[in-house]
Amino acid sequence: MNSKKNRKEGHLIKAVENGSIAWEMEIEPGDILLEINGEKVEDVFDYRYLINEEYLTVLIRKPTGEEWELEIEKEYEDDLGIEFENPLLDEYRSCRNHCIFCFIDQMPEGMRPTLYFKDDDSRLSFLQGNYVTLTNMSDHDIDRIIRYHLEPINISFQTMDPDLRRKMLGNRFAGDIFDKVRRLKEAGIEMNGQIVLCRGVNDGPQLEKSLSMMEEYLPSLKSVSVVPVGLTRFREGLYPLEPFEREDAVKVVAMIEKWQAYYMEKYGTHLVHAGDEWYFLAGLPIPEESSYDGYLQLENGVGMVRLLREETASALEGKKDDGRKRRCSIACGELIADHLREMTNWIGRVYPGVSCSVCPVRNDFFGERITVTGLLTGKDIVRQLSGKDLGETLLISSHMLRSGEDVFLDDMTVTELENALQIPVTIVESDGQSFVDAVIGEI
Repeated sequence: MNSKKNRKEGHLIKAVENGSIAWEMEIEPGDILLEINGEKVEDVFDYRYLINEEYLTVLIRKPTGEEWELEIEKEYEDDLGIEFENPLLDEYRSCRNHCIFCFIDQMPEGMRPTLYFKDDDSRLSFLQGNYVTLTNMSDHDIDRIIRYHLEPINISFQTMDPDLRRKMLGNRFAGDIFDKVRRLKEAGIEMNGQIVLCRGVNDGPQLEKSLSMMEEYLPSLKSVSVVPVGLTRFREGLYPLEPFEREDAVKVVAMIEKWQAYYMEKYGTHLVHAGDEWYFLAGLPIPEESSYDGYLQLENGVGMVRLLREETASALEGKKDDGRKRRCSIACGELIADHLREMTNWIGRVYPGVSCSVCPVRNDFFGERITVTGLLTGKDIVRQLSGKDLGETLLISSHMLRSGEDVFLDDMTVTELENALQIPVTIVESDGQSFVDAVIGEI
């Protein structure tokens, strides 16, 4: 360990995992990371890449101003156990686009400030699975992704027509991304794609063209989801988008399934997937599990219902009635209500003394066109469920809450919901085992 004088600012360390390599080297919260192997750490891309090596020289500045040069020998890819004040080790990149379908532009005033931040950061794509448009990415960014082989990168394509993409994203540079995508493909970087479908804009022949051109990026492109645009009631002054109707959804599903057959026959992958909402709107059964290629697009609402059904059925295998008695309720969005009723019936057949009422909640806050559970607010739940016999507890999905907190989109807390409804609330994770356990009272 060598002591050196001050050099330059770095990245503030927020926490150190007990027993980790950093803990053993006496790195502490409040220390500042300056360099790794003599290289400045620009952001999380650099950090993740540089710490992979077996032999490291890490330069740390202590709160006293003293600098420690630490020599570390470890296994390849072992983590140091450091948590930083800023997970990106850099400023978050906000979106420069003015998309005609942007959901954030459709939110009312007066909500918490973080809900209005539009991110378009490739580092969040790598870390959290966020979808990015690539309009924020320079050649330097692409170079680093390729150098560090960071994957998957999730890309919002919307359309393969450069001129239409410029129009949809409201950015004159939005049509210039395809050379970047080709570079990622040639470097073997795994990618997932997304198309937010807008009626009369990028559907019909434009969607047909886009789905056909995705072939160029195989095999690096692993999946492409097609999801309908979400339209709230707060669209005054925005681009005049219209909702999809049932006959539109039938056509979209038919087109996607046609291309699924093509890609499966030629490449052994379905590649293109329709969001669950299309099947509900079209009145069609959701596909079997084998159609989802391992559920690569769950966060986009692709295959969530199928997976929940499969996991619920699996969780009930081998279960026997033990005489338990229980009454509860589930608050959910209108989209999934029928499936939840069917699954609670499965549970009731195994446990006759257990009953669970499914209570679909209309989204008055964002508007009735928004039917997914994750966008429900606490106030809508209170208004529509107050005075109802909800049993022993009310179950709600964790998707309704701010990540890591017990707070709804409208800033109502779970405790406030419990007080308003005068009933305990149980937060349920999205997997089938958690669903079954919550209904029968195991959590």
